[in-house]
Amino acid sequence: MFLIASYLPYVQIILSVLLVGAILLQQSEGSLGSAFGGGQAGNSGWQTKRGLERQLFIVTIVIAILFALSAILALFI
Repeated sequence: MFLIASYLPYVQIILSVLLVGAILLQQSEGSLGSAFGGGQAGNSGWQTKRGLERQLFIVTIVIAILFALSAILALFI
């Protein structure tokens, strides 16, 4: 248990940096103008993720789950 407690902060730092990087790499179509009705005509805002964009989305979810689990684990150690 001591071994886990000594490495857990480092694991959380690595996961947080990876999570921030994965979030920043994702393409965003939601700008402030589109919130007020601006943007492209005919674009409903829904797009299908394909290829690398889909893989990055799934990796982001996995990293977020791992980070949340490590934070919960830190509560009980």
